[in-house]
Amino acid sequence: MKRNLFFADSRAGGRHESRFAVLRDASLAKVRVLPSRAADKTIRSLASSPSPSLPEGSNIPVRPHLHEDTAATAIGLAIVALALAVTWTARPENEPASRAVHPKGWPTPLAATIDKPQTWADSPLESLRDKKGRSVAPAVLMGMGWVVAVTLAGAALAGQPVLRGVPAAGTVAALACAAYLLASQKVIHYYNLEYPLWALAVGLSIANLAGVPPWLGRGLAGEFLIKTGLVVFGAEVLFSRLLDLGQPGVMTAWIVTPIVLLATYWAGVHLLKIPSRSLCMVVSADMSVCGVSAAIATGAACRAKKEELSLAIGLSLLFTVLMMVGMPPVIRWLGLDPIVGGAWLGGTIDATGAVVAAGEALGKEAGEVAATVKMIQNSMIGVIAFAVAVYWAGWVDRRPDEVQASLAAEVWRRFPKFILGFLVASILCSWLFSLSPEAALLVDGTLTGFTSRLRGWLFCAGFVCMGLQTNCRELAPVLASGRPRVLYIGGQLLNLALTLAMASLTFGWLFRNAVEP
Repeated sequence: MKRNLFFADSRAGGRHESRFAVLRDASLAKVRVLPSRAADKTIRSLASSPSPSLPEGSNIPVRPHLHEDTAATAIGLAIVALALAVTWTARPENEPASRAVHPKGWPTPLAATIDKPQTWADSPLESLRDKKGRSVAPAVLMGMGWVVAVTLAGAALAGQPVLRGVPAAGTVAALACAAYLLASQKVIHYYNLEYPLWALAVGLSIANLAGVPPWLGRGLAGEFLIKTGLVVFGAEVLFSRLLDLGQPGVMTAWIVTPIVLLATYWAGVHLLKIPSRSLCMVVSADMSVCGVSAAIATGAACRAKKEELSLAIGLSLLFTVLMMVGMPPVIRWLGLDPIVGGAWLGGTIDATGAVVAAGEALGKEAGEVAATVKMIQNSMIGVIAFAVAVYWAGWVDRRPDEVQASLAAEVWRRFPKFILGFLVASILCSWLFSLSPEAALLVDGTLTGFTSRLRGWLFCAGFVCMGLQTNCRELAPVLASGRPRVLYIGGQLLNLALTLAMASLTFGWLFRNAVEP
């Protein structure tokens, strides 16, 4: 029976990379779609056959498309470059090199095109005006528009129909605005229950109570939005600021973090016997590195399920709130030096915003130390993702009974390519920041006025999509066992102990003179 190879492709999207071959049975005129390893074997066997041929006139048209990671990198870097260029065109004439005149950097015209709902107490309508009484409604609507524009640009680069995705993109943007609105309520904002929690809650509620209609499910691009947001986030990781603390900051972040990650992962696999190694990895990375961003990056490297990512992020957000509220009083009760306490906060609390809020409760200097230690941890995202890709390709998913590609090729296939965009954005903005005082103000104004706001919108929309794609019934057996919670709590206790010891050693003793204000 003669079979011809119609079409073979390799695409990565979401948690799975699907390699598939479409085969046509010449006598029965049937089409078969073979996923994953079966497709690999089929493609290899057909490629080695004497002369595989395509039936005349049987070509299947394929739209030109980019890999999701490549599209996220291209769009993220284009956003950063565009924002820098627009801010440069609005260079202020009044003392452009003065930090005193421009404490937050140069004002950028793009700031008027994006904002989020403001803090409100009694009526949600209060969220549409800032503290000075000015309306932010147009900027909020345009923020939703940015989400739609980025989503559709990603669809175009991926070779998908653009107009068909407009209703889904608009709905996701509206739900992201609703999540922001919930997070900005005065009491909720006071306890720093940030937008990721509400975005996940909104998506989960719809998916598991009402159900997701097919037109919306087909248009969800959550992972693409988060990846693009991470590329944009790279612009905020400035090397010169990371090195402000020098050796104590690097030692506190870079020595403790991998120890905690490896120990937690080992405990999840071998002590708690959690069946899913990818769940153990995303929980460990989320807890030990920098929360949501690390979970997304490592989840892409180890092909974690969306349900596993949602569980890890939910645990992270819950304990972030508890630690943000509880750790400053504990630090005062223990009588720790505020600088040591700030370093402890920066190395243990997951979310950067919560780190800043908790650090400032101890004082300005403690807040700056906490934020810088957290940013040093953030810089490890690329290294951790690469290491996870190597480990998964070389050990976890390696099958001795199957023909395997070279380890380097397999690692490259698994490595989340958008991390390269994150690094390029970080290197570019770090280089610009170090050129001159004017360039530093250009970068600061771009980050504070536009890219950080857009990154927040992209993350919020991505978490909404993640919630919409999460089936709580699939998580029920894992949640019932309680083992992921035990893993997170045990890993965090280890993290707290080791980070406190390292912060006391570096900030409190070895380099005390170097970090004193």
